[in-house]
Amino acid sequence: MKTFPWLRALVILALLTASSVQADHFVYFGTYTGAKSKGIYVSRMNDEGKLAPPELVAEMTSPSYLAVHPNGKFLYAVGEVAKFKEQKAGAVASFAIDARSGKLTLLNQQSSGGPGPCHVALDEKGRCVVVANYGGGSVKSLPVKKDGSLGEPGTFIQHEGSSVNKSRQQAPHGHCILVDPSQKFALACDLGLDKVLIYKLDAAKATLTLNDPAFGSVPPGSGPRHMAFHPNGKFAYVINEMTCTMTAFTWDSKRGALKEIHTISTLPGELQRGYSTAEVYVHPNGKFVYGSNRGHDSIVVFACDAKSGQLTLVEHQPTQGKTPRHFAIDPKGKFLLAENQGSDSVVVFRIDSKTGKLTATGEKIEVGSPVCAVFVPVKN
Repeated sequence: MKTFPWLRALVILALLTASSVQADHFVYFGTYTGAKSKGIYVSRMNDEGKLAPPELVAEMTSPSYLAVHPNGKFLYAVGEVAKFKEQKAGAVASFAIDARSGKLTLLNQQSSGGPGPCHVALDEKGRCVVVANYGGGSVKSLPVKKDGSLGEPGTFIQHEGSSVNKSRQQAPHGHCILVDPSQKFALACDLGLDKVLIYKLDAAKATLTLNDPAFGSVPPGSGPRHMAFHPNGKFAYVINEMTCTMTAFTWDSKRGALKEIHTISTLPGELQRGYSTAEVYVHPNGKFVYGSNRGHDSIVVFACDAKSGQLTLVEHQPTQGKTPRHFAIDPKGKFLLAENQGSDSVVVFRIDSKTGKLTATGEKIEVGSPVCAVFVPVKN
């Protein structure tokens, strides 16, 4: 039988293409909707950090933060809007994930309780969703039903107060809420108060009650934005938006108490007009802490002392784009995905497991105004 070289080449190309899309994880991107974005997108990433072109899987207005149920079957997104069903509040949506295609199916939506929800998280058993509202300066908990949909009533708590910067901190602005490793508390960063508020969490009932002590503090005028816990559960790290700093805390999971270790700059030089921070992550191995600098457009890398929790600067790595509002580290700790909101791009960096340093892989995809990324294992 006669064979044609061009046909053989096409077959080889097809086989190579098929192997290149064998993904280990779906990567879901939350966005701000606009000319280049209509909602939540999904890409596929293999073990070598290669990303497939993104696909729109859910149309939604400004799904700016996402969270995945521990069972990997459901995804939750905030709708960062000021009005939902005639209420002065944003939305929280639940989606079912198709394990093979990555497609999303809307289950339901509930009110976030206040306008401008910007962060969502779950407890480790997926019984409760907690949400922070920036515009409303509040937090809310919602029960998760067995089918993954969101129930009611949960708990709504309005923050009160202000801090020293009257242009940015004249009122509370909830920016982050997450469940601590002990699963007994939920901690909420409020930019307007310079506080990390501490709540007792009953995940089974989806309720929040104020703890004693009620909060930990960052230096006045810092504007705490996001927070991450060390894998050992003994330390917590808060990135401060307004001063481009990182505050390290010890965490007492018995009392629910934060104690400042130190505060360190995330920049290589002086704070400049237009600079701010955004996201913070602790590497899965616990040896490194990462933060994003907007304006400076870089990822700062710190080494973390396992005994004291103190941070030491390793490097600043440019994100090859503008305004890295968020970044994500894959579950294996091999890659960091920098999401450049201002340049509509996601850039992949390889993480050196010994030094924590970042090296661009050359992998880059286009996503309109990306502001969050989460990983879900692919079931082939």
